[in-house]
Amino acid sequence: MYNLFISHSWKYSNDYERLESLLKDYSYFSFRNYSVPKKDPLDIYGRNYKQQLRNAIYDQMRLCNCVIVIAGKYASYSDSIDMELDIAIEMGKPIIAIEPWGSTMTSQRAKDVADEVVGWNAQSIVSAIRRCSI
Repeated sequence: MYNLFISHSWKYSNDYERLESLLKDYSYFSFRNYSVPKKDPLDIYGRNYKQQLRNAIYDQMRLCNCVIVIAGKYASYSDSIDMELDIAIEMGKPIIAIEPWGSTMTSQRAKDVADEVVGWNAQSIVSAIRRCSI
C-alpha cells in the first residue's frame, strides 16, 4: 500500500481525476490518496489563511511515501502547487513529475525539483512510485 499526495490545481481537475483513475485501475497496485480533493476541501478561512493551508498540507503530506505532481503548464502558475513542492522538499519527500500526454508546455520548476520525471503512462508512473517511495 502506497501513501500518495497528488498535487494538483482544481482549475484543471480533469487531469487529476484521470490520474487517480489510472492508478486505481492498475493491477497489483494499491494506494491511499492523501491529497486534498475538490469534493472535500480544507476548511480554512481568515487572516492566517496561507499559514493554515501550509499546516494542513504538511499534515496531509507527512503520511505519504511520495508526492506526485502533474507538471502541466498550469503548475507553473499555481501558488498552491509551489507551496506543495516547497513542503515536499522541506520534508525530504520524493517528488515524481508527470508530463501530461501530448503537452508541449510543462512546468520547468516541477521537473527541476522532481526525483523522477515520467510520461503519462500507468506503468511508468507506478514504477516510479515503487522506486521512489520512502
